[in-house]
Amino acid sequence: MRDPLAEPSDLIRSVSRALRVLESVGRAPRGLTVKQIARRCELTVATTYHLVRTLAYEGYVIRREDGTYIVGLEVADRYRELVTAFRGPPAVGDALRRAAVDTGWSHYLGRFVGGQVAVTASAEGPRSPFLEDLVPGFDEGAHATALGKSLLATLTAEQRFRYLREYGMRPFTTATLTTVEAFEADLAAGDRRGMQLELGQFRQGVACAAVLVTPDKDIERRVVLACALPAGEMMTSARVVRAKLLAAARSIADGIATEN
Repeated sequence: MRDPLAEPSDLIRSVSRALRVLESVGRAPRGLTVKQIARRCELTVATTYHLVRTLAYEGYVIRREDGTYIVGLEVADRYRELVTAFRGPPAVGDALRRAAVDTGWSHYLGRFVGGQVAVTASAEGPRSPFLEDLVPGFDEGAHATALGKSLLATLTAEQRFRYLREYGMRPFTTATLTTVEAFEADLAAGDRRGMQLELGQFRQGVACAAVLVTPDKDIERRVVLACALPAGEMMTSARVVRAKLLAAARSIADGIATEN
């Protein structure tokens, strides 16, 4: 959600409108006509037509035979570049994939991006439930994931309060923590445990655990490692999970060090 108070004085309207068009097309997998795009973006049809033609020329939207527009392949190219930039040096990706292969659990890296908790890399494991949301770029539900908890635990209580107030505490399941008081108590328990944990708070029947990989004074250089597995397995194997996460975190920290 855009904050109108944060709008820059030198905002380039045509660029802003083109991005709104691209966002609208991206939210409509069946495609949109120019008139539909114009209505959704609150633009004139003439303006929308010029924007869509430019985006089509650059490859960011595609015109289909029925006259509707869908997102183009250039969007996929930009996403791949984003994933590569997020993942960091090759050694980090290798360590993440190795952890997934060795344990069979899906593993995820996360950090603050623009001040917001985000998944920055992932490696699927065959023993973990598939979580289609947890892909590089996912930036929701920090209060309901162990990855988010681990990053938020590096903030001061006041910083966490402001974060949770700004992004909210949406109830993903009936187990999701939706009050700051309950969340703070949960983080404290995670600190005592040596890893942050959630059981069915993001997705019913799925558990996630996370540990800090690299602490840093710079908030955007703090990295955490998380893994997901069936909730029942987490309840019987928490110590094993913690040991394996810490071992993998050391390997990933070594990989990050090669970049510096």
